[in-house]
Amino acid sequence: MFLQNADTGNFSIYVHSEPGFEFDESTTRSRFFYGRQLKNSIQVIWGESSMIEAERLLLDAALEDPANQRFVLLSDSCVPLYNFSYIYSYLMASPRSFVDSFLDVKEGRYHPKMSPVIPKDKWRKGSQWIALIRSHAEVIVDDVVILPVFKKLCKRRPPLDASKGKLNIKLQKQHNCIPDEHYVQTLLSMSEREGELERRTVTYTVWNQSATKMENKGWHPKTFSYANASPQKIKEIKGINHIDYETEYRTEWCRTNSTFVPCFLFARKFSRGAAMRLLSDGVAGPFDASSILARSAPD
Repeated sequence: MFLQNADTGNFSIYVHSEPGFEFDESTTRSRFFYGRQLKNSIQVIWGESSMIEAERLLLDAALEDPANQRFVLLSDSCVPLYNFSYIYSYLMASPRSFVDSFLDVKEGRYHPKMSPVIPKDKWRKGSQWIALIRSHAEVIVDDVVILPVFKKLCKRRPPLDASKGKLNIKLQKQHNCIPDEHYVQTLLSMSEREGELERRTVTYTVWNQSATKMENKGWHPKTFSYANASPQKIKEIKGINHIDYETEYRTEWCRTNSTFVPCFLFARKFSRGAAMRLLSDGVAGPFDASSILARSAPD
């Protein structure tokens, strides 16, 4: 429904799926996905460099079409909060990329051996859900400098496993780094592109802060179920207009093209049942996209 009334000249879809999986009439009900899977997809494991390699494959494929000027990375658990017209106008109105990027001073994920290729003062952290302008997508695809460093030194520490007993103590002393939460942010920082960014994501996520679950599984986003994917909750998300970054003592007031706007265009993670509820409730309903450009910014 999101793409049903959209001008097909205003978007193209690229999907990184399991190697060998194909989108056709038997695997999806949306014709917009038919045949859109990459032919060179790889096996991806969460918390490993294969995540950023898959992102680079997607961007590389999308860059082959010169008509593509904005590149939005989404997952199958993301839902749009507005209709296509609004989201298209929001992204196209800004000459900047939307990349959640901030100083990482708490978790010690920077490995000293990354220097001098990656200086510590250029190390950044943020959400992997990005919306890029074309020149920034090209920077990521063309990188041959910091990707090898990430593959060698930015690796996820094994999660706690009760069955391993005292071995856990040794495992938990290993350096811990999640590549997809640092790669794009650090690369753009090193490329002196931070001044060309809106340093925030346009995809809303709630992180599970349960100590027990964190110890057993690591940090993971909360999944919205049918029960808690209510119109009221979606209204709350759409009402967010700023983001606080504690490590930089910075408040990011959300804007595009100098106009103040809601922060988020998409939200995750939503179960299949939750997504169906949003569709039936018509959450991403009609919206006058021209309001983005016409609305004046508050003082």
